[in-house]
Amino acid sequence: MADQSRFFQMPFSRVYPLYVAKVERKGRTRGEVDEVIEWLTGFDADALKAQLAADATFEQFFADAHLNPRATQITGVICGVRVEDIEDPLMQKVRYLDKLVDEVANGKAMEKVLRHG
Repeated sequence: MADQSRFFQMPFSRVYPLYVAKVERKGRTRGEVDEVIEWLTGFDADALKAQLAADATFEQFFADAHLNPRATQITGVICGVRVEDIEDPLMQKVRYLDKLVDEVANGKAMEKVLRHG
């Protein structure tokens, strides 16, 4: 999958502003995107800033992350594919993040987005 490997080499910093813009269009905030990223990856504000400043690729970004053990509770369809059925581990992590951002943009309560209940 040449397209997939090219995507994995894309800097996360190119997609992050798109996540923020998506949720802000729906009346949500950058802080909520950052909260979702922290929940999924373990990156606090400083670590996220460092990843963005370093232009870490998606591959590097998720290699440095400590994936939340509850990430497997993220289910549903993103880009026409069920996230729980994605076989490539890195693509599944990327789609977990996409799904969480979508849930924020769609007005879901943060408690539910972060799988607290």
